[in-house]
Amino acid sequence: MDLSRKHRATLEAIFATPVHAGIVWTDIETLFRACGAEVSEGSGSRVRVALRGVRAVFHRPHPQKETDKGAVKSVRRFLTEAGIEP
Repeated sequence: MDLSRKHRATLEAIFATPVHAGIVWTDIETLFRACGAEVSEGSGSRVRVALRGVRAVFHRPHPQKETDKGAVKSVRRFLTEAGIEP
């Protein structure tokens, strides 16, 4: 998997300790796609993601564009289950 510098920075922010809030959601979606995930729209603000046999549903943050700590923890758990770590 060949990630750009921006994707690597997003991945490192997701796995940073303590958990960061404020990661822009579109950066996370772009990272999913760069890792080979299938990203599809659900109803409302839902986003379905499938990566390496692991599936998850996330909610896009609104009205702000940044994620909260709980969402970052969920994304971290999803990526770990799919075998993606920095």
